[in-house]
Amino acid sequence: MSGGVCAILLAAGLGTRFRQVAGSDSDKLLACCSGHDGRERAVLEHALLALHGQVERVLLVTRPENRGAIALGLAHGCELVTLASAGMGDSIAAAVARVPDYAGWLIALGDMPFIRPATVARVAAALREELIVVPTWQGRRGHPVGFGRAYGEGLAGLSGDAGAKRLFRDGRLLELAVDDPAILWDIDSPEALSGPRT
Repeated sequence: MSGGVCAILLAAGLGTRFRQVAGSDSDKLLACCSGHDGRERAVLEHALLALHGQVERVLLVTRPENRGAIALGLAHGCELVTLASAGMGDSIAAAVARVPDYAGWLIALGDMPFIRPATVARVAAALREELIVVPTWQGRRGHPVGFGRAYGEGLAGLSGDAGAKRLFRDGRLLELAVDDPAILWDIDSPEALSGPRT
């Protein structure tokens, strides 16, 4: 077993709400926005950079036809899992099945480009075998969410679009207050590319 934390970056959704506004050929993961360093990059690239150096390994889950996302993942040294995902649960299960031997997993979303690397580091550092670590901002839960090794079987058994929140019910939850409103900010419309409002 590895002693480290593996980040699973979920980027296999269809982005339907974004496409309804921006056009059917628009991919929110590849839309550009300005990050913490003031540089314009694709949404997915900002999400990848926030994870870089904060965890032992990054696994990117995306659709096999999304060549842009695949290229970004490879450029940043990620291992890829490609699947025509039916939902977040399927994506998480496929990823954990690929990398089962970690001390924990950090579930991050590819359409959340503004999360600070320091936030990722805090969640990863707080992770323990029996814990689920959820960052909060002003009392609201966000991402990324850390799952200790004890939850590996539960994560690998997920399916559909339910995600991992059902594991919260019987899990040992640590809510970690962070000064980062971006943990709540995903890109569902072109207007969201301007960043979180506090």
